[in-house]
Amino acid sequence: MDRFDAMMAFVRVVETGSFTKAAATLHMSRTTVTQLVQQLEARLRLKLLNRTTRKVNVTGDGAAYYERIVQVLDTLEEIETSLPHAAALPRGQLRIDVPSPLASLLLVPALPRFHALYPDIVVDLGASDRMVDVIADNVDCVIRGGELADQSLMARKIADLHLGVYAAPAYLARLGTPLHPLELQDSAHRIVRFRWSRGGNGLPYVMHHEGKSVRIDGQHVLSIDDGNAYMAAGVAGLGVLWLPDYMARPHVARGELLPLFEQWTVDAMPLFLAYPPNRHVSKKLRVFIDWVVELMAQQANFKAAD
Repeated sequence: MDRFDAMMAFVRVVETGSFTKAAATLHMSRTTVTQLVQQLEARLRLKLLNRTTRKVNVTGDGAAYYERIVQVLDTLEEIETSLPHAAALPRGQLRIDVPSPLASLLLVPALPRFHALYPDIVVDLGASDRMVDVIADNVDCVIRGGELADQSLMARKIADLHLGVYAAPAYLARLGTPLHPLELQDSAHRIVRFRWSRGGNGLPYVMHHEGKSVRIDGQHVLSIDDGNAYMAAGVAGLGVLWLPDYMARPHVARGELLPLFEQWTVDAMPLFLAYPPNRHVSKKLRVFIDWVVELMAQQANFKAAD
């Protein structure tokens, strides 16, 4: 039995709650993962997992073992890179998931600079607005706007996104330019609703001006759960949008979107980087976090987090 492989297999089964999912993330067969965990239990003379036909649960001994061993596995890379003759730069695969607009407009264009600094880190980038299960999907970290739904994750606020309201010239020519946010309520005006989760109905936006606040829901003919598609719908004239400045900026410059209610403000949207709990932050993840924070600070209309 390879003890390292066995420990990795056990950790992934605990984190995914499934031998099949663990096998997929480790690129092993389910049989191999099962055998490795069985051999580990035999060596320790402990039952680490309770198995049923429907699910896998960790035992008390298994939970205690997991808490200790996951830290050992996560620090192996740190130990190796700290040796005098080891490579000084962090290395290995880094699995990241970010919103699609952030990936296409900010992160991917800047990645050549990251790879110039850390050529031995291989980035596996997921670009979507779906709610990723950080543990089950074996992701090192996610970047998400808004408050985090999963409070169990370790999170670092990396920036605030400044929001504005926009519409396409063709939309405004058809329905007129609203002068007050409340004109979007109970009128012919339509918004494009961003759906934060499957089955969700989106969130009302709160706007402020001279000590007054209004909540805007608005009527919609389209709801979307992808940021790039949401932006495209607004450019196509399907309704009014609430957009982070970095998304709107190129379309405003090309005349495809026009800002509305410029005397009003919208609460900034926090941008978080989150990663699984109970894990030591590896050197490769730490340098990525620091790089992303610096990247956000360099972007106009971003406010770096404290």
